[in-house]
Amino acid sequence: MHKRVAVLIDGGFFRKRYREIYKGLPANPKDLAKKLYGMAMAHAGNMDDLYRIFYYDCPPLSKKAHNPVTGRAVDFSKEPQAIYMNHYLEELKRKRKMALRLGHLSDFAEWRIRPHLTKDIVTGKIDPTKLQEGDVTYEMKQKGVDMKIGIDIATLAFKQLVGKVILIAGDADFVPAAKLARREGIDFVLDPMWTHIHPDLHEHIDGLESKCQNPQRRV
Repeated sequence: MHKRVAVLIDGGFFRKRYREIYKGLPANPKDLAKKLYGMAMAHAGNMDDLYRIFYYDCPPLSKKAHNPVTGRAVDFSKEPQAIYMNHYLEELKRKRKMALRLGHLSDFAEWRIRPHLTKDIVTGKIDPTKLQEGDVTYEMKQKGVDMKIGIDIATLAFKQLVGKVILIAGDADFVPAAKLARREGIDFVLDPMWTHIHPDLHEHIDGLESKCQNPQRRV
């Protein structure tokens, strides 16, 4: 008898690893959604065994701010990245057995110089008055995503809704949730998309399996 499977995906982690493995995101957000869904189904095996795919991410920021270098008013909702992200999330909503768990982006109302330029400014290699518009970035952080993942893992385990959980992520913050699931008899498998993981995660999972292209094996 097959175990019912739930696939949980940390969206921010997935997109970051996708960029690293495939050297950028596909031009069409529909293709990115198709790739993610294919990875999830590769883990589930077939639709009958799949309980649900849970996808965790944040919609793009929709506020306006002024770039401190040029003074240009920036409407973040109209930036190419935001438009891409909104289309991508809409595509995911149309997928069968897909449940979106969206947090929010918390902004600090601050612009920061990109990290790779900071040292050069401090050492005098770069004149800070010569910075370009793209040399600064607006500070923002995901909120609510990790908590939603932990709550869903606990719910799946306590209610015995599935026999197996696949987590596509690479963060050691999920160790407590993984431990809880295993204590409840859940087969807990991690897909880190071929990235190195924290040693604690090896100890508290039942398996390690990546379903995307291995970046170390170029065709």
